Amino acid sequence: MDRLHAFYRDPYPVYAAARQAPGLTFVPELDAWLVARHADVLQVLSRPEDFSSADALRPDVVPGGAALAELARGIGGGRIVLSADGPEHRRLRRPLNRGLSPARVSAALPFIAGRAEALVGAFADAGEVEWMAAYARPLPAEVIGHLLGLDPDDVPEAIGGAGHAEELLFRPLDEEGQVAAARRVAALQHLLDGYARSRKKEPRDDMTGEIVRALAPGDGDLAGEARGEVVSNLQNLLLAGHLTTTALLGTALLHLLRDRRQWELLCERPELIPAAVEEAARYDAPVQGFRRTVTRPLELSGTGLRAGDAVFVSYGSAGRDETVHADADRFDITRAPAARHLAFGHGPHGCPGSQLARHQVRITLELITRRLPGLRPADGEPVTMAPTMIHRSPERLPLVW
Repeated sequence: MDRLHAFYRDPYPVYAAARQAPGLTFVPELDAWLVARHADVLQVLSRPEDFSSADALRPDVVPGGAALAELARGIGGGRIVLSADGPEHRRLRRPLNRGLSPARVSAALPFIAGRAEALVGAFADAGEVEWMAAYARPLPAEVIGHLLGLDPDDVPEAIGGAGHAEELLFRPLDEEGQVAAARRVAALQHLLDGYARSRKKEPRDDMTGEIVRALAPGDGDLAGEARGEVVSNLQNLLLAGHLTTTALLGTALLHLLRDRRQWELLCERPELIPAAVEEAARYDAPVQGFRRTVTRPLELSGTGLRAGDAVFVSYGSAGRDETVHADADRFDITRAPAARHLAFGHGPHGCPGSQLARHQVRITLELITRRLPGLRPADGEPVTMAPTMIHRSPERLPLVW
């Protein structure tokens, strides 16, 4: 696990070597063939019939029996959009597309701006802040809670439970830690089940209502397989809608402030903020990639693959592909994009919340370049990246001004 986490904290040297090597590179830490070049990533994402998403997010850790017993007290086990293919994927994706439509996202912008102002206002006079805890985690949590229609008082519990779900499957925990995490996950599932049942009886125009109407149509109580499927997809949306944006809020600030010229330029020229958001996503993709399973014998980039082989499709590596992005290892908010980056995926499984994430980072940068132009990293505080591939972000980011 130590070797795996070391790779997770900085996978970019492995990516660079894989892009230069002929064919694909098998990476033992991933137990998969690494798809590292932009063109190959684009090809895999465009061919879901050849590269299935069924095992897109294989856990690093299998919980023990005591933790599994706690999970059995929850409500889940349904197929989620992330790991579905074909017609099933389209069915599960449809309510997300509706719930995260441009109109729905636009309607949420005043809420986002208001919460961003409040969060920054809470520490603006302090002269220092730990960015991840004070802003990068709370803002996306409140936003996804708002879109789901959760009571604000329930959002911390919901986000905490979602975080424990990730921890349980991707972090080494002792038995006591696993059981505690599993208990929080089961509690989250019952909380979401309560909201789903409420929307079934009294429909509302929020994302929970969209998912309930799409996955459990008709009259009557929420029950059976539909119940588990609704809860599983609500849990997945809660986790994905929070972690991806938190990651981008962390890395965007990290890379802007590491190069003082970039930060000062952004403060002087706020019209560059949309470009800065895209550069942050390209340079350090918030989700580094997902797994795909080969469905038939085929060849990719000169490497023969068998049915059942696993490939890891690296959005993070595609963003550093020198054949697509000139001087790709340099963070540059004035970069003229030569090609669309793949940080939010592509094709049927492209991130449905990408515009929501972009707006949150844009609003944040507009706010802090105006209110805290003297922002800089705290001296003597090394930044360590979280040991995970599903939300690349600093564990802590202490800042001063």
